[in-house]
Amino acid sequence: MIAPAQPRRPAPPEAVLDERDGAYLRQAIAWSQVARERGNRPFGAIVVAADGRVLAEAWCNTAETGDCTGHAETNAVRQLGSAVDRKTLASATLYSSAEPCVMCAGAIFWSNIGRVVFGIDAVSLRVFRGERPEQRDAELSCRDVFDASPHPIECVGPALIDEARLAHQGFWKS
Repeated sequence: MIAPAQPRRPAPPEAVLDERDGAYLRQAIAWSQVARERGNRPFGAIVVAADGRVLAEAWCNTAETGDCTGHAETNAVRQLGSAVDRKTLASATLYSSAEPCVMCAGAIFWSNIGRVVFGIDAVSLRVFRGERPEQRDAELSCRDVFDASPHPIECVGPALIDEARLAHQGFWKS
């Protein structure tokens, strides 16, 4: 028997960020433009410790590498490796130019990162991506993954939506 489809979570209202969160989210958005300029899908991420140290910065590199798991958030988590302890990550924030997909939300969960701030939400992003099968994603909010976590993962977003959507304008094929 096939389980009934889960109701889609609507896009939450735009979050207002403080100066620190705004600055780091803008860095992640800048990496999304780098990704696009390099021929990849326009996504960027940055991981920042509670004390303000930048622990990792990355962009989506799926077109460059041919690795379908090369999303910005996953690439940032991979950079952390064993160099950053789980306690530091529990108080760290991952900033992402867009709402993390299910795979990236899983990587965030497994890494023990305790907070996520993102730009454009998945619902709005789907408008850009259209209905082409190769551009579609699993229609599940990162919040659904984080809500299932036994440890807390705070999720803030969407935020700076107008800035975050710029890299997507004209990129996706209709």
